[in-house]
Amino acid sequence: MLQPGESETAAVRAVFIIDPEGKVRLIMYYPLNVGRNMAEIKRTLLTLQTSDEHKVAMPLDWQPGDKVLIPAPKTVEALAERKKSDLEMVDWYLAKKSL
Repeated sequence: MLQPGESETAAVRAVFIIDPEGKVRLIMYYPLNVGRNMAEIKRTLLTLQTSDEHKVAMPLDWQPGDKVLIPAPKTVEALAERKKSDLEMVDWYLAKKSL
């Protein structure tokens, strides 16, 4: 893959995160003039592992120890149960919790 305006012979650098089942979970492309951010690569790996383990999503710039996002309730009954819980309710569909 060549970026517009780049050399026709130089490769673009890429980072691939592949899960234990062999599924590509993330691809990050970097042009030659941009350095890779190892802290972001590590954060992304930890995010994928935490999300898989706890079945949650992560907010913008999530770091280990930050609150995570809980999937939205699928029924009115599930919403009623959620309102009784100790979750941080942002809206009826968006709730956060600490792991």
